[in-house]
Amino acid sequence: MAYQQMASLYDHLMINAPYDAWVSFTEEMIQQAGKEAVRIADLGCGTGEIAARLASRGYQVTGVDYSTDMLAYAAHKATEKNLPIQWLHQDLTKLSGISGYDVAISYCDVINYITEPVDLQKTFNNIANCLKEGGLFIFDVHSLYQVEQNYANETFAEVTDEASYIWFCSPGDDPGEMFHDLTFFALDGETYKRFDEYHHQKTYSIPFYKKMLKESGFENIKLFADFSIKINDIDEKSERIFFLAEKRSG
Repeated sequence: MAYQQMASLYDHLMINAPYDAWVSFTEEMIQQAGKEAVRIADLGCGTGEIAARLASRGYQVTGVDYSTDMLAYAAHKATEKNLPIQWLHQDLTKLSGISGYDVAISYCDVINYITEPVDLQKTFNNIANCLKEGGLFIFDVHSLYQVEQNYANETFAEVTDEASYIWFCSPGDDPGEMFHDLTFFALDGETYKRFDEYHHQKTYSIPFYKKMLKESGFENIKLFADFSIKINDIDEKSERIFFLAEKRSG
């Protein structure tokens, strides 16, 4: 996923995103797991909003993203705030060269952009390799309910003075698969400039993700939903599923 031109509008469009909730959830998961955490890798960090919040709390943070535009925005904001965050341009399916992290996080459905099982397994393997023994992997994905009932065949739109978008969401051939066709209009001087993005996402069942995690060397897998910190507080209408997994020792 390389957000391309959308990077310039991302913060504007995500102004109401629950970044603080993701940060609070991360710290709660670390506490529930009984771990000490210093080094955190934010995988699919986007424009660095979560990374910056964690760094401001004293964590040593590395932000990883496939989009150089996103990383440029993230680095600029971190410099303005004097936050010592390391930024890496990497594809998570090929993630390498980092190790010894206490925690790896991947939020805002980043994992849903890894649509092929073989690539998902590679990604989980890579994330395990970047963690120390006993390190934590925390991530979220869309539930199958969310994709099939709230996104597929729906149209979304937003209009402001600075920018507007129209977003068509189409189902794919497989359960949990969807395609996003987005058209943006961004203010450029006194006129609006149009550009388009096309994104592909796919989510899988909870047992499928658990199987993948176990095969990549994770254990003690716990499930949460919709920012609840209560284990297994999931029902058939949960929209966002959170996973907490621990890298197996030995």
